[in-house]
Amino acid sequence: MSVVGFDFGNENCLVAVARQRGIDVVLNDESNRETPAIVCFGEKQRFIGTAGAASTMMNPKNSISQIKRLVGRQFSDPDLQRDIKSLPFSLTEGPDGYPLIHASYLGEKRAFTPTQVMGMMLSNLKGIAEKNLNAAVVDCCIGIPVYFTDLQRRAVLDAATIAGLHPLHLIHETTATALAYGIYKTDLPESEPLNVAFIDIGHASMQVCIAGFKKGQLKVLSHGFDRSLGGRDFDEVLFNHFAAKFREEYKIDVSQNAKASLRLRAACEKLKKVLSANPVAPLNIECLMDEKDVRGVIKREEFEEISVPILERVKRPLEKALSDAGLSIEDVHMVEVVGSGSRVPAIIKILTEFFGKEPRRTMNASECVSRGCALQCAILSPTFKVREFQVHESFPFSISLAWKGAAADAQNGGAENQQSTIVFPKGNSIPSVKALTFYRSGTFSVDVQRGTNIMKETGVKSLMRRSDKTVYSLGKC
Repeated sequence: MSVVGFDFGNENCLVAVARQRGIDVVLNDESNRETPAIVCFGEKQRFIGTAGAASTMMNPKNSISQIKRLVGRQFSDPDLQRDIKSLPFSLTEGPDGYPLIHASYLGEKRAFTPTQVMGMMLSNLKGIAEKNLNAAVVDCCIGIPVYFTDLQRRAVLDAATIAGLHPLHLIHETTATALAYGIYKTDLPESEPLNVAFIDIGHASMQVCIAGFKKGQLKVLSHGFDRSLGGRDFDEVLFNHFAAKFREEYKIDVSQNAKASLRLRAACEKLKKVLSANPVAPLNIECLMDEKDVRGVIKREEFEEISVPILERVKRPLEKALSDAGLSIEDVHMVEVVGSGSRVPAIIKILTEFFGKEPRRTMNASECVSRGCALQCAILSPTFKVREFQVHESFPFSISLAWKGAAADAQNGGAENQQSTIVFPKGNSIPSVKALTFYRSGTFSVDVQRGTNIMKETGVKSLMRRSDKTVYSLGKC
């Protein structure tokens, strides 16, 4: 039985496997731990991962990236509409309201769903794991963001099925980080919990988790997140800054050229990394567009100044997580920072001022999620014996049921009376099972709601039954 954990990121993916001596993050065919989340369609074959990233510059309109931002979301989603503006490939609305990706493959125009493309990527990651284990891989755990809706979670499961995988558990990425942090600790308290705040600032989003640790136990107290605050937003700020500068100085508009936009975005990402360790960074690109060489320079102070709208949003998920956990800043004993976007000095400064203590980096910022996923898979698998460690996860949204009252329950047109009840309150531990009994003599429908909004965009389950006594069991929400 395979014990594998997949961290499917917006930019890169990692694969961790359990061996007798512990958890290993395995290498791909290019001897890299990180595999780019890119699928490039060519005239004779498709290129996935590192090969896909190498083909992006030559074939940008058929190179599919940002898969995690597309899967399970409706085309009309405002966040998706903002993302589309920076994507080099073509997306249209499908007949079911979800996006279709258009690419030229094997000499023909083809349309793929984001779930299909994600399945291709997962199949590649599965091959990496099988090559390292020398065995077939079926059972696994996959890390997902805490803000994923029900439809997005189901889309991940569908993509895993396409790849021939059987996920034992979809674990929240911040919970996987907390598990990888706490399971090896031998000095955890037995009475009063040790409260640790985990801040994961990745390529496209920010997630916050406050967890309480006791000996052999992890309890997730609260979650906070910003779906559109990550490293790529800082890249976009630099891109817009230099695009405007080059439009003025060199009379070129890179936004009108897909290859030029990709090259400038790649250069801005490198520039951001240089600014993380240096006060000033230069930008030089040969033949960016119209055979013109461009150059520029930016100081870290200027970069932070143009990034103020992004930096102002960092505190909101922190405040929400603290509020939902019912804790004060003094109750948080440690702050752990992970994720590629957390290396921006301005973010560390904000976190230090907010918590009143320096954030720690005791974990590998890129590998902690995949390691936590593999550990969760090992806990669920009978193949490995793992130290006794309980994980009490919580769901970040409330789940309620809504239905129309029966004619016998109301008068004066009361048949249309809408009734609802909260089944799983916000912060409810998962997995959970509850049984509800409805007494009805005719056909009726029950809608599942998340929070205050009916889950039309998050996967409504309309339950239709005809009986005098119907019991609905909602398990593993």
